[in-house]
Parts: sequence; C-alpha cells; structure tokens
Amino acid sequence: MAEEEGGECGGEEREILAMEKKMFLRNKYWVLRHGKSIPNEKGLIVSSMENGIKEEYQLADEGVGQAQLAGELFLKELKERNIPLESVRICYSPFARTSHTAKVVASVLNLPFEGPQCKMMGDLRERYFGPSFELFSHDKYAEIWALDEKDPFTRPEGGESVNDVATRLASALAIIESEFQGCAVLIVSHGDPLQILQTVLNATKQNTESSSNDLASIIQAVKVPSVLSQHRKFALVTGELRPVE
Repeated sequence: MAEEEGGECGGEEREILAMEKKMFLRNKYWVLRHGKSIPNEKGLIVSSMENGIKEEYQLADEGVGQAQLAGELFLKELKERNIPLESVRICYSPFARTSHTAKVVASVLNLPFEGPQCKMMGDLRERYFGPSFELFSHDKYAEIWALDEKDPFTRPEGGESVNDVATRLASALAIIESEFQGCAVLIVSHGDPLQILQTVLNATKQNTESSSNDLASIIQAVKVPSVLSQHRKFALVTGELRPVE
C-alpha cells in the first residue's frame, strides 16, 4: 500500500474520462463492496477499527472468489472503455475484509499492492455502529436503518450517524480528487459507506441549483435529511462492483 501522491493519469484516457465528468469530478469512479467476509458468514457486526483490522475478520473463501470475479469484471470494463491499467487507482478501507478484497483485485489487474496505484484510506472505513451493536448479530442492522430513515443526523449510541459517514467520505473524495486526475478510481469499502457515498453523489447530479465548482460546497448542499435518509436504495451485495455514473 502507498500513501504517496499518484499524480495525473495519461492524456487520451483523460479525454475519455472527461466525457463522463458530468458530476464535477476529475476522475471516473467505481465502487466495490468487499467480498463475503468471515463476519458475514458468522452473522456478526464488526464495525470498529480495533476489530475490523484483525485478520480473523478477513474474507471467507467465498469472498475471495467474489473479489476475484469483481477484479475480472473491472478489468473487462476498463478494456471496454479503453482505459489503460496505468490510469487505475485502488483506494481501500484499512479493515481486513476490504484490504483483502483490494489485494485480490490488484492481483487480477497485475498491479503491485504495495505500489503507488493502491492507497489505503482511513476515511473509507466501515461505519462504526457503536458498542451496543459491535460483535452482535446482523439482525440488529434493522434497528440502525430504521433510525437512519427517521433522522440520518442522529447517532446510534457511541456510533456514527449517516451524516458523520458522509462527512468523512467527502473528505476522502476531496483527497482523491486532489491527488489524481483523469484516473479510473476503484473505491473498495463497506455496505453503509458505499451506499451513503452513492446517495450523496447521485444527489449532486440532481441538484441543478448549485453553481459552485467547489467539491465540499456541492456535497454540503445535498447533505440534508431527505437525501441521506434514503441511502439504503443504493445497497450493494458482497463482492458487487458498480460504476458511479
């Protein structure tokens, strides 16, 4: 993994990607939810950084296969868009299940995981649901999502609200946009963060009132309850790859 700047990607592919930059972004994005993990198999909520980075909570065998297939699909989509591998950047959460997924995808693309094209980012981590949910059953997710629909600015006790996650994802996106230009960026993260990210980016496309070109301002304008409360509409299954159109 590398934290250094990746600079600009190539020339012609920048023009190709620029055609798709209807959303004020300098790069083209894909999101990938990690493959099926050991916590998924056990039906456990593992959302704290302390637990999330433990190897015992990495991908299950099925999840490794899902990551492999996602990597192959991503490679296929890159070829269809004539995007060279030199233009790819993989940004991933530090949790074991996401770093494992990113490593498998990098291997499929024949990119060195420790090289400058792969970047671990703390702000892409899982949403922390708080001590009342940590290491409890997945069945308790329903309680959190009901709270989210009622008020996405309310935090579960000791945990993060939808707005909290949206704020740090906006920070991560700002860093990516400042470091890379004209790249194909794959964001490897978790269910809630990725659906929240998609919700925010989709809302920016619908917001025709904003005349600002400032990323932070554009995102801030759509971080409202009526938008954030609908994040479940963008849910991904484990190992699902999706372009951010």
